[in-house]
Amino acid sequence: MKRRRVKITGIGPVTPAGIGRESFWRGILEPVSRVRVAASIPPEDGTFVAAEVPDFQLERHVPGVSGKRMARHTQLAIAAAQLALQDAGLSLAALRGVNPLVVVGASLMDFGAINRGMDMIMQVGRMTGIPASVFSASVSTIGGTLGEIIGGTPRVMALQSACCSGLDAIGHAMQRIAEGEAELAICGGTEAPLYLHPMLELCMAGFSPENLENPQAQCRPFDRWRTTGVIGEGACLLVLEPEESPRPGYAFVDGYAFVSDPVGALAEGLRESIRLALANARLRPAEIESVSAWGPGHRAVDAAEARALREIFGAGLADLPVTSIKGAIGNPLGAAGAIQTAAAALGLRDAMLPPTVNWKYPDPACALNLSAQPRHVTHRTALINSHGLSGTNACLVLAA
Repeated sequence: MKRRRVKITGIGPVTPAGIGRESFWRGILEPVSRVRVAASIPPEDGTFVAAEVPDFQLERHVPGVSGKRMARHTQLAIAAAQLALQDAGLSLAALRGVNPLVVVGASLMDFGAINRGMDMIMQVGRMTGIPASVFSASVSTIGGTLGEIIGGTPRVMALQSACCSGLDAIGHAMQRIAEGEAELAICGGTEAPLYLHPMLELCMAGFSPENLENPQAQCRPFDRWRTTGVIGEGACLLVLEPEESPRPGYAFVDGYAFVSDPVGALAEGLRESIRLALANARLRPAEIESVSAWGPGHRAVDAAEARALREIFGAGLADLPVTSIKGAIGNPLGAAGAIQTAAAALGLRDAMLPPTVNWKYPDPACALNLSAQPRHVTHRTALINSHGLSGTNACLVLAA
């Protein structure tokens, strides 16, 4: 059977830079960092630098659905799904007879429930644990809850591949549609990690800054003076459909691949993932016209990604526009790749590339074509990179 082309027909971002397609797009094009001292973490738990989705209330975006007993990452995902469907001219109710594919990824469990349970046990005693958290904290509950809201018999899958989860969810859904196994998919990633745990552990591991001075400048992708990344929260879900769908598309998802790093070889799998994604899209490296880099602002990870890009694109890398949106919204872990995909698709639509916020001092180890300002770049293809702490890598190729 001939593989069908798959297009993005709906985009639903819920991010620190904006909620909804156009609000997000305006926000991510601004050379502004949304990183702050986290307001959602109580002062008695400590002070952390992070990028939060401000003033989020699920009921504003999905009337009739209460988020009171729902994990925050699930709330963000349901709002993102509603926004993506609205963008595609669909509704949750309209999907009940369609039996859509629902693929949602997240890196972490619901640490909100885990923190509450730990606090209750420490303060009152072992009998005050929260048994329901065994089920509610699972990543599978995100897509399961969305499936319950849709009703009928949707095909629901949860993906948990570290920070690649959201991009892997899009790639998996694309493959099912391309092979004729589904006609519509809601897919992407979500993450809400801004609690004492895991933020304390992320700081101790060197993946979140302990320095609170000038938080807006803490995340500096590919900059010579970068130190480590900044954690964020957010979600982005997309609607995918085959090329013959009557709804217009922003871009085609033409290639996807995932490869893990060999032990002790940081981002070696990223190079192979890029190579395989290009092969899957039937493109040569010279045919890629923009790169949405993972670029979390971490000293070692940024350099390893730059090395992988140099090995794939060679001398052509100097003229290839590269951007990282992490300086603007931090690193929302499993949601990051999906948010990058939304920005890349809108960039193809408008011939624009977002700025790499806080990039100021070029690093010879990261000799990339970067800009701290938005750029008008006519391009018809985009490569999207994702890398996870456990050595996961995933890449997606979009084409106009």
